Amino acid sequence: MSQFFYIHPENPQPRLINQAVEIVQKGGVIVYPTDSGYALGCRLENKDAMERICRIRQLEKGHNFTLMCRDLSELSTYAWVDNVAFRLIKNNTPGNYTFILKGTKEVPRRLLQEKRKTIGLRVPSNPIALALLGGLNEPMLSTSLMLPGSEFTESDPEEIKDRLEKQVDLIIHGGHLGQKPTTVVDLTEESPVVLREGMGDAKPFL
Repeated sequence: MSQFFYIHPENPQPRLINQAVEIVQKGGVIVYPTDSGYALGCRLENKDAMERICRIRQLEKGHNFTLMCRDLSELSTYAWVDNVAFRLIKNNTPGNYTFILKGTKEVPRRLLQEKRKTIGLRVPSNPIALALLGGLNEPMLSTSLMLPGSEFTESDPEEIKDRLEKQVDLIIHGGHLGQKPTTVVDLTEESPVVLREGMGDAKPFL
């Protein structure tokens, strides 16, 4: 049975954030709010927790997970970023973007896109997500909470509780959220390529 925390969407309570961080550090899978709906998250190094997420979402092998980063200082550890790409990312984060970049050796091989060795990275603007990442002091492995058969990210934490309370360790209620996904930008080549238009303004990358 999962725990269920009501965390203030603008001023997250440090006590509850610390408890949530502890659950992740001990190998837990959590549901938490981002700027594009709710997401599933776990520790980057925890293969068992990642496999639990795959079972919940019924994901096929090779799914592109995202690394949620608290700020740009973590980017260079986990991805190769040239000066042009770094400026573009810096000017548009935190925000509703997922950036596709070449992964470094710090990224577990099971998370890299098989042929291109890429990884998606995000710096979210949601205060609860940022507080969690600050407490973890490392990126969190993450994927949007889209349940099997649904085309949209889950946005209602009460409904999530009804469906997932026996499958995850913690559900964070951070309010009702929008369902529109992030804008995905590939920064692996000389020029940026917008792979999906979502909540983030695509103009800076066109």
